[in-house]
Amino acid sequence: MRDRRVILLWTVFAVVAAISIGLVLRRPDHLSDLYIYRGALVDLLAGRPLYGYEAANGGPFTYPPFAALVLWPVAVLPAAVLEATWLLLTVAAVIVVAVPVGGVLAAARPGEPAGRFSRPLAIAATATVLMLSAPVQSNLRFGQVSIFIVLLALLDGMKVVPARWRGVLVGVAAAVKLTPLLFVAYFLAARRYRDAARAVAAFLACAAVAAVALPRESWTYWAGTMTQTSRIGDLASLGNQSVHGMLLRVGLPPGALPVVWAALVAAICLVALWRARQLTADGRPGHAAVLVGCATVAASPVSWTHHQIWTVLAGMLLVGATGVARRVAGVALLVTMVVSLGVALGPVSTRPGVQFLFENARVLAACALCLAGFGGVAVAAARSRRRRPAGRAWLRVGVAVAATLAFFAVQPLPAGADPTFKAYSLAEVANPRYFFVCRSQAGCAAYGGPEPVTFGTAVEPTKVRVNGVVSAQVARLEYYSAPGGAPRDIPLLAAYPGSRTFSFRSATMSHGRLVAYGADGRPLATYDDELAAAFGRR
Repeated sequence: MRDRRVILLWTVFAVVAAISIGLVLRRPDHLSDLYIYRGALVDLLAGRPLYGYEAANGGPFTYPPFAALVLWPVAVLPAAVLEATWLLLTVAAVIVVAVPVGGVLAAARPGEPAGRFSRPLAIAATATVLMLSAPVQSNLRFGQVSIFIVLLALLDGMKVVPARWRGVLVGVAAAVKLTPLLFVAYFLAARRYRDAARAVAAFLACAAVAAVALPRESWTYWAGTMTQTSRIGDLASLGNQSVHGMLLRVGLPPGALPVVWAALVAAICLVALWRARQLTADGRPGHAAVLVGCATVAASPVSWTHHQIWTVLAGMLLVGATGVARRVAGVALLVTMVVSLGVALGPVSTRPGVQFLFENARVLAACALCLAGFGGVAVAAARSRRRRPAGRAWLRVGVAVAATLAFFAVQPLPAGADPTFKAYSLAEVANPRYFFVCRSQAGCAAYGGPEPVTFGTAVEPTKVRVNGVVSAQVARLEYYSAPGGAPRDIPLLAAYPGSRTFSFRSATMSHGRLVAYGADGRPLATYDDELAAAFGRR
């Protein structure tokens, strides 16, 4: 007899996939990354440099040269065929990823007669949750390759591939995108030496093929482009949920940032590899592979939303684990990967530290998984069959959550915690993206009012822009991005006769404060609720 839950879940999956594809195709900027690949490859075919390409939105081609060979059909297929094929392949990849992970969820645990879920139900549930998650939605929206990279590394890491070919898929995936190279270290830690050798050989073979086919591009990439992570975009934006991105948002001094980042990444990767080795020895290569994947998300200098599929898979494995604490952690993780907590809870957070927790929840979750997540817990659970009372488990969960929120609630974030801040100069007045409330002398004169400062806000996905005019009584304007931090001076620009304007940007304004001072140094007016309201509309 067919399980109606399985039919229901696959129906939900199909509906969500269809709606998602429809919404993607309605966007004017749909599949923007896919069209970056296409534009760069068209330029390459025309004899122009691959890494000199820049799309209309400023996006460059950032992958190794072998990726250009793999993506070659993107340049020649008609646009409509390309879009339909890519979106359908992305949906198919989600299903293929769900099959082995669902198998892990359905597998019987040591000492138990059967798994908690049937295999068809576990696969359907995994596919549906993946389709609802922000990482998969991001892959669909941008036309990204990340889902295919995860698929290749997952099949190799979980030993789905026949033994004599294991490691090859990781090598090919790393030749397209470098982050799966951490799986080579995992193979070594887990004593899968032949798999590690095959992965390295496949990676070098792919790089050699690209060097023969694209010698100029290969030299450009490996000799310098590879290390230029700033080409990818604003690494301090909230979309970069890696340790590096979080440290940029904390506002570490430039000299200390590389050292702190390297130390944290080394610790995270070493602990994750050690736990992955334990899991492999315990017969859980699926958990081990997902754990290593989470380490790539945390450790990479850049981890956009579409990279974070590994964290969703970790959430599913936690939900399927034994113990109240692990299931609650899994549900919380899945909620974090479906909903942007920084946006959803920003208007109700009352402390900068709590807002920081919400805005960095995904990278903090990935780090927690690597350091103290299901890896070590799963090993301990497999070796100990003692069941603790559910009431005590719920109490431990409640205490842990309360302690975490209390810790972040007392953290004062300095003004330097907003490294995306920039105040615009007189030379940039002509840019309508920066100066939008008054674009002429008459416009500025009409926009000003009785208030010392009159301003408007422009809300973008990763920042808020403030542009306005000041009255004649204002001598100085300052912006505080967080309580207790040093102020930022906002230049007052005499762009037009008889008026002064200003413009600046900030990553978050949930706790921003704009203060206008008179010639005597006394504050004339303070604006904070208006800025918080602007952040709440994001």
